[in-house]
Amino acid sequence: MAIIKWVFWITIWVLFGAFLHYTLPQTDIVRITDTFEKRQDFGENSIFWAQADVGTDGTIANRDVFFIQTRRAKGDVMVYRNEDTGWGWPPYFKFDTSNLQAEAADFKSTEGDARWYALKHYGWRNEFMTIFPNAISLRPVAGPDAPEGIPILNIIFLTVLAALFYAVWVRWRRFRRAWIDPRMERIEDDLAERRGRIGVWWAIKRKKP
Repeated sequence: MAIIKWVFWITIWVLFGAFLHYTLPQTDIVRITDTFEKRQDFGENSIFWAQADVGTDGTIANRDVFFIQTRRAKGDVMVYRNEDTGWGWPPYFKFDTSNLQAEAADFKSTEGDARWYALKHYGWRNEFMTIFPNAISLRPVAGPDAPEGIPILNIIFLTVLAALFYAVWVRWRRFRRAWIDPRMERIEDDLAERRGRIGVWWAIKRKKP
C-alpha cells in the first residue's frame, strides 16, 4: 500500500507540474526569420490549440492560424503559433493576434543584420504531435545574450499558490488533530477492548472441561 500511495502522489505532482510548465509564461531570445499563415486541421491534438480569433466562428473543424518562425539565441529553430486566448484558458486575455503578427512580420531580419527580440509564450513544441507554443508578446532586446527578464508573473503566481497550499495544509492538520485523530483513537481503543474481551472469553472457554 505504501508503494501505491507514493506512486499515486508522485503521478499527481508530476501532472500538476507539467500543467504549470505548459501554462505559465516563458521567454525566449529570438531572431524572427519569417511569418506565415496556414490552414490547420484539428484532430487529437486540438486540446493544445487555442480558439479562433474573438468575434469569428470557432465551431469549424479547421481554420487559418498565424505562425512565427524564429531562430533562438542558442542557434536552434523554433516555430510559434499566434492565436487569441480571449476569455478562455490560459487567462492571458490575448485579443491582439493580428497586431502581433504584423509586428513580427515587420521585425524579420537576416543573420547578417540580426535583430533580436524577447518573445514571451506559453506551451510546448512537439513535432510528433504537431503542437506549437503560443506567442504572447514581443519586445526588442540588445542582442542574443540579453537577459530574458525576471518572471514576475510566475514568481507572484507560484508564491500565492504556495501560500494557498500551506494554508490548506495547516487547516487540514488542525482539523485532523481536532476531529479525525481523536475518533480514530477511540475506534482503535474500542477494537482493542473488544479483542481483549474476545481473548478473555476464548481463554475461559478453553479452560472449561
